[in-house]
Amino acid sequence: MRDAFEFDTSQIEWTHFEGSPRFDYHIDYAIAVLAAQEELGALDLLVKWAPNAYCHYHRHLAATTTLVLEGEQHILETGANGKTIQKIRKAGDYARSPGGDLHMERAGPDGLLVFFGMQTADGRLFETMDKDHNVLSTATIANCQAGRFKD
Repeated sequence: MRDAFEFDTSQIEWTHFEGSPRFDYHIDYAIAVLAAQEELGALDLLVKWAPNAYCHYHRHLAATTTLVLEGEQHILETGANGKTIQKIRKAGDYARSPGGDLHMERAGPDGLLVFFGMQTADGRLFETMDKDHNVLSTATIANCQAGRFKD
């Protein structure tokens, strides 16, 4: 049994994202950059989701450490063969990925708060994709640090 705890985010500056008619799923999440060191290729951030909301469909380009702080992280990963794999991570779950994974994430019924630590050799972090896997934008350390989160 895990001990429950609350991570105080009241003093953090968040950048909020919502969906548009361009997307056929409910998008409602916010990102807060905790630290960025472009010269080291490192970015640490928090992402929080509203209950049952998604972030944009995306592909990680950077190696990524994930720690679920609150709620449930539901992941729909698209494999190389196009087959979908579903994963659920709960508060306290930790994962590490080398990058390249194409997926959607959503919160469980109580919302979601996740810490991501990203490491990249070329400054690129992730690509936002459409449902046909076309790249809509690319997030880099430089534009995340500036609060833009895409090119």
